[in-house]
Amino acid sequence: MGYIEAMDKEFYYEDFEVGQQLRNRRDYTIDKESALAFAREYDPQLQHLDEEEAKASQFGALVVSGWHTAAATMRLKTETDLFKVANGLVGMGLESVRWPQPTKPGDSLRIVVTILEKRLSKSKPGFGVVKYKVETLNQRDEMVMEMVTAVLIPRRNS
Repeated sequence: MGYIEAMDKEFYYEDFEVGQQLRNRRDYTIDKESALAFAREYDPQLQHLDEEEAKASQFGALVVSGWHTAAATMRLKTETDLFKVANGLVGMGLESVRWPQPTKPGDSLRIVVTILEKRLSKSKPGFGVVKYKVETLNQRDEMVMEMVTAVLIPRRNS
């Protein structure tokens, strides 16, 4: 299937398989100005706001807020087939999130989504639950964030 055809396709629970990997279509770069603006508004810690103070931190340099990395990851997920689910996704919560190393201003991020589990919903007939892991990688293929979450997805023949 070509890229244009795939853009118009709606996806259902049956279209996802355990082990399947989905990727975003283009990198997302977090520049210094947007990192500082995000930190001022949502995570005003010195390692995110002040280059001199950040040098004295455990990071040794200015780093992007983990929550900014999470927001960028969410943006990148919208460029995968998960966001072409018929009638939209329903998030069920975040099982885990971790930042094994910091994102730095100027890093270009991409994601790899791996389907971990799927099952029919017991409480919502006509839906399935898909659990997946998202790995956020920088331009050096270093993992800067990993999260596990689940979504409710409609079944095709319900």
